[in-house]
Amino acid sequence: MPACGQPAQPSPATWQHGHVTAATHSTLFPQAPDTADAVLDGLDPEQREVATALHGPVCVLAGAGTGKTRAITHRIAYGVRAGILQPSSVLAVTFTNRAAGEMRGRLRQLGAAGVQARTFHSAALRQLQYFWPKAIGGSMPRLVDRKIQLVADAAAACRIRLDRNELRDVTAEIEWSKVTQTVPADYAPAAAKAGREAPRDPAEIAQIYNVYEDLKRDRSVMDFEDVLLLTVAILQDRHDIADQVRSQYQHFVVDEYQDVSPLQQRLLELWLGERDNLCVVGDASQTIYSFTGATPDHLLDFRTRHPGATVVKLVRDYRSTPQVVHLANGLLAQASGRAADHRLELISQRDAGPEPVYTEYTDEPAEAEGAARRIRELMASGVPASEIAILFRTNSQSESYEQALADAGVPYQLRGAERFFDRPEVRKAGIALRGAARFGGNDTLLDDAVDLPSQVRAVLSGEGWTTEPPAGSGAVRERWESLAALVNLAQDFAAAKTGATLADLVAELDERANAQHAPTVQGVTLASLHSAKGLEWDVVFLVGVAEGMMPITYAKTDEQVEEERRLLYVGVTRARRHLHVSWALTRAPGGRANRRPSRFLDGLRPGSTATVGRAAARGSGGVERGFTSRPDAAPRRTQRSPARCRVCGRTLTDAGEMKLMRCEDCPSDMDEGLYERLREWRGVQARLSGQPDFCVFTDKTLMAIAETEPTTPDELARIPGVLKRKLDRYGDDVLAICAGQELEQGSDGE
Repeated sequence: MPACGQPAQPSPATWQHGHVTAATHSTLFPQAPDTADAVLDGLDPEQREVATALHGPVCVLAGAGTGKTRAITHRIAYGVRAGILQPSSVLAVTFTNRAAGEMRGRLRQLGAAGVQARTFHSAALRQLQYFWPKAIGGSMPRLVDRKIQLVADAAAACRIRLDRNELRDVTAEIEWSKVTQTVPADYAPAAAKAGREAPRDPAEIAQIYNVYEDLKRDRSVMDFEDVLLLTVAILQDRHDIADQVRSQYQHFVVDEYQDVSPLQQRLLELWLGERDNLCVVGDASQTIYSFTGATPDHLLDFRTRHPGATVVKLVRDYRSTPQVVHLANGLLAQASGRAADHRLELISQRDAGPEPVYTEYTDEPAEAEGAARRIRELMASGVPASEIAILFRTNSQSESYEQALADAGVPYQLRGAERFFDRPEVRKAGIALRGAARFGGNDTLLDDAVDLPSQVRAVLSGEGWTTEPPAGSGAVRERWESLAALVNLAQDFAAAKTGATLADLVAELDERANAQHAPTVQGVTLASLHSAKGLEWDVVFLVGVAEGMMPITYAKTDEQVEEERRLLYVGVTRARRHLHVSWALTRAPGGRANRRPSRFLDGLRPGSTATVGRAAARGSGGVERGFTSRPDAAPRRTQRSPARCRVCGRTLTDAGEMKLMRCEDCPSDMDEGLYERLREWRGVQARLSGQPDFCVFTDKTLMAIAETEPTTPDELARIPGVLKRKLDRYGDDVLAICAGQELEQGSDGE
């Protein structure tokens, strides 16, 4: 086996490469760029900054649709093609096998084969397999794909009875504990501090967790979280092994950095050691997996941990039309919290498209039928079904849309969810209803049931349905929602068919299930908002955007509500051109219309009033370069990046243009009235101080203020020509004028 750091031979594989070979030339792949400089062709100014920032820590804040994968793959390829990076010394880490495969494919197309692009787990597992004999000795524990049976055995050993859904929820709690590095004894206080709503008594979960760990050791198996934990333990305890890994991998790239868990962050730190050749990419506004232990804090604190970091903001949106982007920006403009403080305001690079369509329906079936009808029209006009998606908050919402699309003859596919009638609780409920239809006369459970809906409620109460939904989220809630959908269907069926029996309902359920068991086709995508992350379509239908569903009812805290807002933001930014947003006033036909559109749409949909929120973001693309400070070093000015025109992106060299932050011949969006008010105010100040007008502010500085319209001292201070002395003296007056306020005559700004 070759020494670590040497090129891998075709056989045997090393832990670094694992039989990775260059792709054979194929017409499926574009021809690789001829030179390193050619790799940079076609990148916008900010993407080019990412691609050429090859040393020291780099943080890329990349909004939705801004080409982050393009930027980081070109960065790696440029470094390799320029001879700055050795392919075998680069490790690119992402969160899904699909994303890692896409990154490897792009790197091959750019002539940078041999670079490792893996998930955290894949990279850690390869290292663990390679170093286990040296670090531990003997055979490595077998990796189990699914831990749920082990959790069931642990619960049985504790004499705690869990149903299928509780089992899934407890398993999720164990996974959360491990990625947050919480041991069984600390589970209860840690869960309480994190605001988690435990599916069982926390003491019971801690007990099951403890026995689960014992069972794994007894059976010599490990789970996916153990892969990270054991790799961390080896790198912490064996400095010789850590040095060997660090000699191999010297440059790191981490995608979707807002989703890293504390455990993944710890592994990354051990890979890095004392070095800082790290590039991270993320967007705090797309943090939607906090329930799994993911946190954007590592992204938001990057500049604090790495004072010398170069920060590049990507805000040019190449995916969505200006109309879609405007709605996305509007959602975040009303946000609060730490992630909102670092939000990016996207700037669409596409031609104008249609405005988002907002539709209010009387009830949920009408909403589903309306979406199906509009999809038929789009398909008839030439839009492929595969370029259309229906996105909803919970998987339980899919049944209505499955049925509506099936009735309309529209092919569809579900992503990240089982078909409604394939769900275990629905199949089990169907068996119970079929048995009650056959032998209900001998079932005391049905003695008090006077009609079909009450019969169904009685039968499904034995399967876990209750009149009130369970608290919290997760499997228990989803199971209840599936059963509640059957109860609602029974009510609707009885209302539509007078005298319907339980046997009639069972026949109806069978017909619906059979109609939806069609072969897999390339059709309209049905997906939850969580499973839609990272995808995009020409047409997106965001359905059920009503209070109680968006935000979901169990989002109680401010942090939970803000994550729901970010989830809707992710949904909006999946659309390239057409966006349809809808909600229903009531669940079933004839019901009381007591629902209202989501609060997140206030001030954004036509006819609504804006809620009190934050000022619109003025984020812009660009680069901030840091410096590495030493305790004995004198303070230094932060190195400024080249000034670029905020309209066309050209580098500015003329002092006047640099003040305006645009070329003289690029169009101005200056508020002429504001400019004149500033000039009048400047004349008064100049007379009071006995100085020429330009000593207060030059014409170019006033023009820059009138174009920028700052709302805070920080925004005003970022305008060239507004130095601290002038900010202190004139800042309050200038901001008041920009806000449209009238100043007292003779005010001198003091």
